[in-house]
Amino acid sequence: MNSIEHFIDGKITKGSSKKTSKVFNPATGEQTAEVNLASKADVELAVQKAKKAFLDWSRKPPAQRARVIFKFKELIEKNSDEITKLIVSEHGKVFEDAKGSLTRGLEVVEFACGIPHLLKGEFTENVGTDVDSWSIRQPLGVCAGITPFNFPAMVPMWMFPIAIACGNTFVLKPSEKDPSCSIKLAQLFKEAGLPDGVFNVINGDKEAVDALLTNKDVAAISFVGSTPIAKYIYETAAKNEKRVQALGGAKNHCVVMPDCDLDQAVNGLMGAAYGSAGERCMAQSVAVAVGKIGDQLVKKLEKKVQSLKVGPGLDKNSEMGPLVTKEHLEKVLKYVDIGVKEGAKLAVDGRNIKLQGYEKGFYIGGCLFDHVDKKMRIYKEEIFGPVLSVVRVKDFDSAVNLVNEHEFGNGTSIYTRDGDVGRTFASKIKIGMVGINIPIPVPVAYHSFGGWKRSLFGDQHMHGPEGVRFYTKLKTITSKWPSGLRSDPEFVMPVMK
Repeated sequence: MNSIEHFIDGKITKGSSKKTSKVFNPATGEQTAEVNLASKADVELAVQKAKKAFLDWSRKPPAQRARVIFKFKELIEKNSDEITKLIVSEHGKVFEDAKGSLTRGLEVVEFACGIPHLLKGEFTENVGTDVDSWSIRQPLGVCAGITPFNFPAMVPMWMFPIAIACGNTFVLKPSEKDPSCSIKLAQLFKEAGLPDGVFNVINGDKEAVDALLTNKDVAAISFVGSTPIAKYIYETAAKNEKRVQALGGAKNHCVVMPDCDLDQAVNGLMGAAYGSAGERCMAQSVAVAVGKIGDQLVKKLEKKVQSLKVGPGLDKNSEMGPLVTKEHLEKVLKYVDIGVKEGAKLAVDGRNIKLQGYEKGFYIGGCLFDHVDKKMRIYKEEIFGPVLSVVRVKDFDSAVNLVNEHEFGNGTSIYTRDGDVGRTFASKIKIGMVGINIPIPVPVAYHSFGGWKRSLFGDQHMHGPEGVRFYTKLKTITSKWPSGLRSDPEFVMPVMK
C-alpha cells in the first residue's frame, strides 16, 4: 500500500503521528493509498522550519523570487499530464476538466511572476518642507493554507504562489482525501530552486487545522471549504490574532430570461451544474426560470441530462466522473431523497446508475428537479453534487429578490439578450462574482475571487490584487534629512547586489 507523507523543509517526512486516513480511487472504489495525518508536533515542526526560512527568503529581491516562480511555471507545464492524472486518480473528475483546473491554477503562478511590479509602493515628495513620504508592502511571515478536496491543484495555487512571491513562507494543509497533488507541486517547487522550508505540506485532519489556527508563529490563514468550517476558521484564527480569508459555501443561481438564447443557456447550465460532478463552489445548482420559459427550459435540460455520459475520469468519452468518496455519494443521494419527500418533481433521476466494470465506483447520474420551492432544503443547502434545481418565478424583479435573499453570495449568472436587464442585474445583485451569458464567472488570475454574505469571512478575496494585499502589510514612511556632506561621484552603472 502506497504511503503518502508530509513535505517539510525540502524533503518527504513521515511525521510522529500514527494516525492515518484512507485514499481511494473514486472510479473503482478501491483504496490506493494511506496518508499519514500530522500531529500537533508535526505542524509545529513545519511552522518552525518555515519561520527559519522566512529570515532569508523575505530579504531576497522580488526579482530573484520571481525567477524561481518562472521556473516553477515551466515545470508545471512540463509535468502537467502527470499532475492531471494525480487529480483524476484521487478526486475522480474527468481528465480535461482536471487539466483545465490545473491551467487556472497555473494562471495564478503566471500572475505571481510579475511580483516586482505588484509590490511597488507610492511616493510623495515634499509633503512638508524637505519632507518626503512613501509606502511599501512587506511580507507577513509564515502563512498557512487549508484547502478542499474538489480542486487539489487549483485552490492551493490560488494561495501559495502569491504568498511566496511576496516574500512569505507557507504551510499547506490539503484535503486528506486527495493529497498527492500538493506533494508533487512541492517537489516541483524545490526543483525550481525554492529554498528548503519556504513551502511545506502537512497532511492532516482537525488536529492539524487547529494546530495551525492556534500557532503563534502563523501570521495568516487562507481557507476554502464549507460555510460552517469557514466560520470556525475565521473565528478561531481571528481570536488568535491572525489575518484571515475564509471562503465558504455557495448556492449559485443562474437566471434564465424569456428573451435569452435558450440553447446557449442550457449548454451553459449543463457544464456549470454537472461539470466536475457538481463538486465546485462555483457550480450553478439553481436555474431560475423567469416567466413562461420554464417548460421549454426543463424540456431541453431533461434531454441533455438523460444523455449525460458518466464514467471514469480517464475515459475520453466521459463527460462526468464519480464523486470523491462513498460518504459524499451517500450524502448527495440523501439530498435527492429529501427533495422527493419535499414535493419537488424529480424530472431526471440519476440515483440508480451502474457502470459495468466499475460497480464499486462512487457514481451518481445527473439529477434534475423541477418546481423547487425556496423553503425546501434542496434549495437552501449546498448539495455539492450533480443536482440541478429549477425554480420558477414570474418576473425579473422576483428573480433578483430570490438571489439576494439567499444566505450565500458566491456566484450568479444571467442569460439574456437585453443589455439593460444585464446591466441592472449586475448592479443590483448582492453576489461577489457575476456572469452575463457566462455560466461560471470565475475571475481570471489578475482579478480576484471571492463571494459575499456567508460565502466569505474576512475582507479580502483570493489572488489578483486582493491576494497581494492579503499577503503583505502596508508600511508608510515619512523622512526628513539634515543637510550634510555630498558623496563623491560614481561612474559605474548601478546593479542589483
